[in-house]
Amino acid sequence: MARAYNFNAGPATLPEEVLLKAQKEFLDFEGSHMSVMELSHRSKEYSKVHDKASALLRELMEIPPDYEILFLQGGASLQFSMVPMNLLDRNHGASYILTGSWSEKALKEAKKVGPVEIAASTKESGYHAIPPLEDIHWKQETSYVHLTSNNTIYGTQWQEYPQTGQVPLIADMSSDILSKKIDVSRFGLIYAGAQKNLGPSGVTVVIIRKDLIKHDDSLPTMLSYETHANSKSLYNTPPTLAIYLLSLVLEWAKDQGGVSQIEKNNQQKAKLIYDAIDESNGFYTGHASLESRSHMNITFTLPSSELTEKFLQEAGDAGFIGLSGHRSVGGCRASIYNAVPVEHCLILAEFMKKFQKTNS
Repeated sequence: MARAYNFNAGPATLPEEVLLKAQKEFLDFEGSHMSVMELSHRSKEYSKVHDKASALLRELMEIPPDYEILFLQGGASLQFSMVPMNLLDRNHGASYILTGSWSEKALKEAKKVGPVEIAASTKESGYHAIPPLEDIHWKQETSYVHLTSNNTIYGTQWQEYPQTGQVPLIADMSSDILSKKIDVSRFGLIYAGAQKNLGPSGVTVVIIRKDLIKHDDSLPTMLSYETHANSKSLYNTPPTLAIYLLSLVLEWAKDQGGVSQIEKNNQQKAKLIYDAIDESNGFYTGHASLESRSHMNITFTLPSSELTEKFLQEAGDAGFIGLSGHRSVGGCRASIYNAVPVEHCLILAEFMKKFQKTNS
């Protein structure tokens, strides 16, 4: 069976090798005569899966020992609440940088917990770009600075992060975690829904510096980072199947050559499609400013709504999935997460060139 050219924004494509291995082990995981879905989360068989996922993520991202790795549920959307509930000092507030819809949603939830300020925003310009570092300002005593590292809807991505000194930098990395090398020690906390680069939907990764994990009796038990850190993310039944698939994706990433090689692949994939846009003499127009272009989500428009509809129809007929832009922006979007093969991006670029030639 031929695989689809899957450019969905999420849940996204998974490596074929991962799916085949999971298929092979589906009915009998390592001689247990049970599926991973049937294993007790307290069993030694599942403990190996859980620990492997954590160890591989620490290795691949070079996470320092003074950081805790948590496997939670609720997606990034729950972290919009958990972050301020655990870290926002009501006397000092928190600072949010707005670069798209997801950072707006994070800000909205933080406002329910305590005072917040907007440290920078590109909303007025249509979120075409990441704000220049010199335009970002926060109060020295703020509890933390929050940003969204990659904006799936608008196709923008941080190329350089602000230096926040003693103020913890918090990042929603749901759509570009593991796609490029980063210095984890620059961040106080990183969170990411798995369903774009790490695995299937259902598990959320939180990487938090241990000194930020505080005891607070006023917090609901399940919304405290301390609860999950003290129990190795096993306070309640974790999403065992999702964590198992996460471990396989991390194993695959290591086999590819690690994050450095994945980053090179992502740069190559992005260049193929951006070249098709830039060399089209205006037939395709990118939404994001050049200096803010995402290597994960490539957003672009065509000269008219009629041509856009025709492009999407013919692309669908040719086997391409998920190329329609978000309803708030329109146009088209190609999401090229880690597991999207270079060959699929090459085929898309060739399709774009052919469509332009036929319809110019």
